[in-house]
Amino acid sequence: MAEYKYLIVGGGMTADAAVQGIRESDPHGSIGVISADSNPPYNRPPLSKGLWKGDAPDSVWRGTDKRSATLHLGRKAQSLDASAKRVTDDEGKAYHFDKLLLATGVSPRTLPFDDGSIIYYRTLDDYHKLRALAAQDERFAVIGGGFIGWEIAAALAMNGKQVVMLFPEEAIGARMYPIDLARFLNDYYRQKGVNVVAGSNVRSLQKKPEGVKVSTEKHGEFLVDAVVAGIGVTPNVDLARAAGLAVNNGIVVDESTRTNHPDVHAAGDVANFFNPALQARLRVEHEDNANTMGAAAGRSMAGKGSAYHHLPSFYSDLFDLGYEAVGELDSRLETITDWKDPNREGVVYYVRDGRVRGVLLWNVWGQVDAARELIEAAGPFRADDLRGRIPKSQ
Repeated sequence: MAEYKYLIVGGGMTADAAVQGIRESDPHGSIGVISADSNPPYNRPPLSKGLWKGDAPDSVWRGTDKRSATLHLGRKAQSLDASAKRVTDDEGKAYHFDKLLLATGVSPRTLPFDDGSIIYYRTLDDYHKLRALAAQDERFAVIGGGFIGWEIAAALAMNGKQVVMLFPEEAIGARMYPIDLARFLNDYYRQKGVNVVAGSNVRSLQKKPEGVKVSTEKHGEFLVDAVVAGIGVTPNVDLARAAGLAVNNGIVVDESTRTNHPDVHAAGDVANFFNPALQARLRVEHEDNANTMGAAAGRSMAGKGSAYHHLPSFYSDLFDLGYEAVGELDSRLETITDWKDPNREGVVYYVRDGRVRGVLLWNVWGQVDAARELIEAAGPFRADDLRGRIPKSQ
């Protein structure tokens, strides 16, 4: 049986950040990392951003192996006995721990008619697969109008590919953005060469000698060479649930990242934590949370932790547009727009009962901390109080 002072299940950004957090407080304690991925930890945002714009492929590596951590790659944690402090992998190997971190992340939702040809884009292997296809093929269907959909559609189009974008909502990002901005994005993507087919439910795929036929309920058929899908994710909680840990839209943790077992922690995409600024439990699937919460969990495991009260930020690229954001971006909330240039540069405030719940900094940079302070403020705020509150670029 392998013996580790610290054992981490999961091999993503959260796991690497936890290793760094541990090493800040404990330079010598043994660390083991069990990861189903065959690659060591890497940065994920470049997979749909920088790598398509010419960044070097080697720039994604995080160097976890240089921090005296033992990586068990291509292994899946099969069972957890929290009382015995033992994890067993899919090859029957057992690992004993003093402290355990579950950084098991999320898995993509899949379509019921998939025959194995859809790329559910999330991993470095997915990037290499899609890159290889883009080197030889021209026609791509992207299913989904959320983060993965709009970033991959842009990435492929910027690399000269023919892209059809299919999603059931009225507009790109309609669940996040005010509807006027979302409709603007439909037209903006069309101007960039993407065939945006909104309000479209895909009902089947059929491989044919000339390509893949994508059939929709209301908008006919599209013949493409490859299909990419980004239709949401679900947290990987099976291991935790089977071990008797509290699960509710992720693995429930306290402000020290502990689960209901004092020696088992959780962090990153899979963790459900309380945020004081929003007075709500969150589960956040973005880079800032992976890095910040992972490091916090590592320090907590090493006995040097502090309360995790961080409100994570996130960002995205949409061709020449981009944004930073923080808090709750839900188009069902009241939205107050403060444009310098409509739909091109400005700030969108998301408000409930006079309190700011989220801030979208659309082509406005360096104001995330100001947005956090506004979310923490008690209010109440009216529209006139918010317009001009966060400076736009000069």
